[in-house]
Amino acid sequence: MSDAVQIRPLEHGDADAALALYNELTIGPESQNRAAFQAVLAHRGTTILGAFDKGAMVATLTLHLLPNVTWGARPYALIENVITTATHRKRGIGRQLMEHAIARAWAADAFKIMLMTGKKRAASGFYEAVGFSTEDKSAMVIRRP
Repeated sequence: MSDAVQIRPLEHGDADAALALYNELTIGPESQNRAAFQAVLAHRGTTILGAFDKGAMVATLTLHLLPNVTWGARPYALIENVITTATHRKRGIGRQLMEHAIARAWAADAFKIMLMTGKKRAASGFYEAVGFSTEDKSAMVIRRP
């Protein structure tokens, strides 16, 4: 596990490094939209976290905390766009980043944390190792081209 990794919320100046990482994840068109990155940063309840090794961003994820009517009005969390650059995989960095996001969600009193992963990415073992389960839920998606 890498001890030198620093995890922090991303800022406006991190756009180029974040967009480069998104392009390692994206199946569709390249992520080049700095305005979209800025809009996500500005969205209330949303934090983009980055992991940095020797000052370079090597992993990122987006954590959304969403208001809720049920469960005593406690929020729920959604984790999206989890990416570790290919050169830094299998070093515990993604796990550290996920654990940081999970701790932030629990600190915000979220009653659950959700994420989805593509069947083709073969990342379900990674998510199960940090505590996620498909035991009682199924995910469904409808996409618009």
